[in-house]
Amino acid sequence: MKLFNPFYFSAIAILAVSVATAQEKSTFVAKKSELTEIQKQRWSHLDLKKDSIPGMSVDKVYSELLKNKKATKIIVGVIDSGLDIDHEDLKGKIWTNSKEIPGNNIDDDKNGFVDDVHGWNFLGEATNENLELTRIVKKGDDGSEIYKAAKAELEKKLAELAPQKKQVDMISKANKEIQVYLKKDKYTIEEVKSIVTTEASLLRSKMIMTNIASQAGEGFQEEINSYVDYVYDQLNYNLNVEFNGRKVGDNPEDMKNTHYGNGNVKGPDVKDALHGTHVAGIIAQDRGNGIGGDGVVANNVTIMAVRAVPNGDEYDKDIALAIRYAVDNGAKVINGSFGKDYSPHKEWVWDAIKYAASKDVLIVHAAGNDSKDVDAEPNFPTDEANGKEISDNLITIGALNNKFGKEIVADFSNYGAKNVDVFAPGVEIYATVPNNEYKFEQGTSMASPNAAGVAALIRSYYPQLNASQVKHILMDSGTPISETVVVDETKKEIPFSNACVSGKIVNAYNALQMAELLSKKIKVKKLKN
Repeated sequence: MKLFNPFYFSAIAILAVSVATAQEKSTFVAKKSELTEIQKQRWSHLDLKKDSIPGMSVDKVYSELLKNKKATKIIVGVIDSGLDIDHEDLKGKIWTNSKEIPGNNIDDDKNGFVDDVHGWNFLGEATNENLELTRIVKKGDDGSEIYKAAKAELEKKLAELAPQKKQVDMISKANKEIQVYLKKDKYTIEEVKSIVTTEASLLRSKMIMTNIASQAGEGFQEEINSYVDYVYDQLNYNLNVEFNGRKVGDNPEDMKNTHYGNGNVKGPDVKDALHGTHVAGIIAQDRGNGIGGDGVVANNVTIMAVRAVPNGDEYDKDIALAIRYAVDNGAKVINGSFGKDYSPHKEWVWDAIKYAASKDVLIVHAAGNDSKDVDAEPNFPTDEANGKEISDNLITIGALNNKFGKEIVADFSNYGAKNVDVFAPGVEIYATVPNNEYKFEQGTSMASPNAAGVAALIRSYYPQLNASQVKHILMDSGTPISETVVVDETKKEIPFSNACVSGKIVNAYNALQMAELLSKKIKVKKLKN
């Protein structure tokens, strides 16, 4: 799982623009003032026309389209870092394998996975891992261009981290000195400013922490901890050729052994399941219960947890088997908020994607957070082999900002006129994290479950529609964006129509309307036949 640098600050503002909706061209006066706290927590569910905020119109779906409408149960597989299945806002939303007796250490349903009550953990006790480029370098020079590219990138990343480590160490030292002086671990910017001293080191620490706290705001210490973890995780695990994180006893280069890991979908430490718990919450956390945020799918959804994404790059073998596990156990939508630059066994994942297609399962995948054109530099897994699409059941999602106009594409989001299909909200998304807590997170990892939630809504209310049809409904029914937008690390400007295949952003209201029309057409066709 590739994460972008968490030391990221953004002001929330929305500009006035004209947009074309999926059904008509309209001029919207978008919100100029800052979002309220409630709007921040729910902006991805709001409606551009009604609320002047570029959400997915989810609230409008519930208020206008779904009243008294019957739905079928839908299982969404979340392939991720793990899941806090005991979270208060996910009660009743966790998939349970009714054929398995918990804790008896017997494979009751004879599917090869012992005690897979709520899913499966292909990582076992492992949490940290190398990046794939590090694993390629560890294998040694085979003379290939891939090895040369991986080695050059590894050396570049390590060189870039050297000054960041110095900065992190300086910040950590300053933070510790302030904590010792104030005799408390958590402190406010006001407390830092109130320090009066002539001691040179403490004065320097005061200056450093005042500057950081002023930039980062109230949660500055959390930002610091995230930044420290980011840098040291890269140095100690992700880019360290001496580190081996594999703990399940299999050979990740061999597909013969397919049953390894355990049934503990939380992982060894539930705190490390933050990413997966947040993703699950975006899809399925309770709506309107007064706690946390709201999920896209209110009812009739359960989350199947499949732990296969470490702090580092996922193994192709784990992802291929995770997809197959979710498919074989009834998932109709699978969310994949992960990705990497190198994929030594991409054919294993392609086979799993095609297997999912044969079972009518839609896979929703995050486009990645490298601010790059994935048409030129792929973000794996892809559904393209030798320039051709291998199946029509994978949809790739870019991240949408809560700003309109040129900045509508999140500045970290990958893009691609051929290999990113549509965009969905991915900046400052509020959802569940472990131990009954809630947090704003951002990334295409958050955009993907927003889109997956809409896909699950469609499949729940219109189960006769197949995976390919749902994919194209998400793309075709979206709100078209005619703006020129800023993308890439170079901050170049391109038409939004060149940022993704559809040139649109996900609109749940339009999607459900299109699903209704298509379902009626299918019904009429069946009656005629």
